[in-house]
Amino acid sequence: MTPIETLRKRAKEYIDNADENSLRRVNAILEIDNNANGWWKDKQFVAELDKRYNDIESGKDKGYTPDELVASVREHKKNKDAGKA
Repeated sequence: MTPIETLRKRAKEYIDNADENSLRRVNAILEIDNNANGWWKDKQFVAELDKRYNDIESGKDKGYTPDELVASVREHKKNKDAGKA
């Protein structure tokens, strides 16, 4: 038996004997995996990515360099921490 066949057999045995909570956890993992690996199938999401890309390419949105982004996050954190004092 190949390693993948062994994994399939173990997974089937687990599912066949799993209680409801375990099956819900397995289903949640499958949903997460499906959503993570299929984002390009979501036409609305892809359209939004295309729009943002085109806005940056055309200059409509200037975007941020990595350095600008890090500086902005640090400034925001500093202001947030100062408000807690």
